[in-house]
Amino acid sequence: DNGEGMGAITINRAGPNDLEQAWAIVTEYYDAVSVVAREDRPAFSAYFNEGSGFWLARNEGAVVGCIALRPLDVFPAAGEVKRLYVQPASRGQGIAGLLLDVLHDYARTAGYEWLYLDSKDDLETAIRFTIGIARVTTTILRQRYS
Repeated sequence: DNGEGMGAITINRAGPNDLEQAWAIVTEYYDAVSVVAREDRPAFSAYFNEGSGFWLARNEGAVVGCIALRPLDVFPAAGEVKRLYVQPASRGQGIAGLLLDVLHDYARTAGYEWLYLDSKDDLETAIRFTIGIARVTTTILRQRYS
């Protein structure tokens, strides 16, 4: 993945060499939003398997955000979107939208038909943002395939 971005912002799918940076941003996310159900480091490494993914947003090389996708085995062709996070100092630059766009592109090519958001009820801004993106994506897909 060569990365997508605007200006100094780039989004790349994390690989094994990015594990330390990925683990650092996800543990920052855990603390920032008081996540109770946390993956430990061995469980976190599953995001680096085929059909899953973990993307890092960087601003001039520094990691400022992330998003994750994993298969949701209880439903066919379904994935679970997790860990959407942008550091407070980097918010308002469209980074969350870029992260979601890259994840959606990957999910489409990987054969996912449904994506489900894993979020805490008190993360209202993230939920509203993701629902807004989902409505736009659903409308585009309906127009494309009808």
